[in-house]
Amino acid sequence: MPLHDPLPLFSPVRVAGFLARPLPPAALTPVLDAAMAVVRRRHPGVFERLAPLGSPVYLIDPVDLPFVFVLSIDPVTPRLWAARDAGGVAVRATVRGPLMVLIELMEGSIDGDALFFSRDLVVEGDTEAVVTLRNAVDGAGIDVLDSLMSIFGPLAGP
Repeated sequence: MPLHDPLPLFSPVRVAGFLARPLPPAALTPVLDAAMAVVRRRHPGVFERLAPLGSPVYLIDPVDLPFVFVLSIDPVTPRLWAARDAGGVAVRATVRGPLMVLIELMEGSIDGDALFFSRDLVVEGDTEAVVTLRNAVDGAGIDVLDSLMSIFGPLAGP
């Protein structure tokens, strides 16, 4: 069953997804590594709350981009990387939805339960692991744009 697609045909996310199609997912590695470093530094509680799960691996699938993200919650070195698909990766759970919905969910600015029941968000696999991840992220107060911009240090403002 396809997800509800709230994006207009020429949204910035769709255009970015189209432009990113020829890029190898590995090209995103430096940005994703830096983003994870910022999250680990600013929000260590997220990983502490996930520790009882062991080392789960999540597949985050923004349906409007040409790749997926794999999030490995290793207690020592959590990682986030991009791939064309989940082929060969053993995941505990998959979270699938439009990119902006996933970002708003991570920032805690929208209700994940409502998204799930409206089918704007699809969860497959270990739902307890997804709920634990959601609760850990909700309590952290993550601002995605601010976190990404902080990578640029003093140049983040301009």
